[in-house]
Amino acid sequence: MEIKIRKAVRKDCVRMMELIQELATYEKAPDEVTVSLSHFEESGFGANPVWWAFVAEAQGVVIGMALYYIRYSTWKGQRMYLEDILVTEDMRGQKIGSQLMDALIIEAKEKGFKGMNWQVLDWNEPAINFYKKYNANFDPEWVNCSIVF
Repeated sequence: MEIKIRKAVRKDCVRMMELIQELATYEKAPDEVTVSLSHFEESGFGANPVWWAFVAEAQGVVIGMALYYIRYSTWKGQRMYLEDILVTEDMRGQKIGSQLMDALIIEAKEKGFKGMNWQVLDWNEPAINFYKKYNANFDPEWVNCSIVF
């Protein structure tokens, strides 16, 4: 089966939201996805987009995605922040995640970003092992913080 990696377009948003919900279920947080489709679309394809994405497509169906935004480090400059990378469960194990990750790395280098950051749940061994293939640094020193409004 041929897999096509391409930049996401607005019409992909419905399917991307389905994949995001699949990820939330996998991460044991199915009720945590509260973003509306219209907000998601506007945030990616409105006048001032704040995220960009690649999708993996097989036979005209989006079966994976990698969504990122720009993070700024006062020490390093602009960096890519990988918010989510996922491949639908029935398509895993076919190197689709690697194709998405490779597209992200190429994009980051072309845009002159100084690196890429992301988070991974400490129990998600398949993802951790995937990131190890890219010689990712795992930093236990930093604590995640957030404020919810």
